[in-house]
Amino acid sequence: MKPKIAFFDFASCEGCQLQVVNLEAEMLDVIGAVDIVQFREAMTEKSDDYAIAFVEGSITREKDIPRLKKIREQAAILVALGACACIGGVNCLKNFQPLEDVRKYVYGDKADWYETFAARPIDAVVPVDYYIHGCPIHKDEFVKVTKALLLGKKPEIPTYPVCVECKRTGNVCVFELGLTCLGPITRAGCGAWCPTYRDNCAGCRGLVPDPNTNAEKEVLKKYGLTVEQAISQFRIFLGYSEVAK
Repeated sequence: MKPKIAFFDFASCEGCQLQVVNLEAEMLDVIGAVDIVQFREAMTEKSDDYAIAFVEGSITREKDIPRLKKIREQAAILVALGACACIGGVNCLKNFQPLEDVRKYVYGDKADWYETFAARPIDAVVPVDYYIHGCPIHKDEFVKVTKALLLGKKPEIPTYPVCVECKRTGNVCVFELGLTCLGPITRAGCGAWCPTYRDNCAGCRGLVPDPNTNAEKEVLKKYGLTVEQAISQFRIFLGYSEVAK
């Protein structure tokens, strides 16, 4: 019997699920090895009988909690899919503003119709077994992680910084282009996606374990930047970790 997998979404743009849909040729191999029983972005049929759950999005409402806990209870393996689910993502920017103001800004005179609370990653609510980082996720990494799970192996997610992949690619350091980059302390695995196209790393894959913050400070100092400037960059994706402290 094929393993049954399901996809779920909470607060997000659903771009990570779209990356899965866009797998095209690679998806045929995945579909051949599993039964996808729930995937709102790709199919209408659904079942609550599944063993592996991929969950995209952050938790932003009280009523999200019982739904996520029910998914956790059913799934033997739960995988956080993308930056919003893994680290809170851009939704956590609202945590730095009065939530009443945020709600009125978004919904106007209908603000009272919609509940909200401080955004958080899914592991702030339930235990998570594995993480597929990024905004959006990298398609190749999704395939690699899924194949490892189907083989009963622990997926290997890089623990070194984006700078390593940037050097392997032969990129010019974006600091030399006048940008502020979080690559020295951000988890690799994207193939230095943004710096390769002359953009800075904004930290969407989260921090590496035990980040060398002193080295990052030295880099910032070398290019005339402050720690405060770097922290403001981190808030785009890592605002939850700042609030959690």
